[in-house]
Amino acid sequence: MCLGIPGEIVELMADRADFAMVSVAGVKRVVNIGLLEDEELKAGDWILIHVGFALSKIDEEEAAHAIRMLEGMGQAYTDELIALAQSDLGVQP
Repeated sequence: MCLGIPGEIVELMADRADFAMVSVAGVKRVVNIGLLEDEELKAGDWILIHVGFALSKIDEEEAAHAIRMLEGMGQAYTDELIALAQSDLGVQP
């Protein structure tokens, strides 16, 4: 199963405009935000992520709802977090 999981942007990477440091379930991870080039992103914004790529910008209420729903899915959510943790975009924080 493929899931999108919410993450909060911690910082935009100054030297790489297409990457951001994002907190997902308490773990900080570099995420490619290149697909959202038309969005004005900043620290504190929430994004929907799948295997290291931001798919859309979402608001905090939507993120909280999605997290509750995903946690209720049990193993599928855990598997998606593992996939995110294993994704390597080749960018050092």
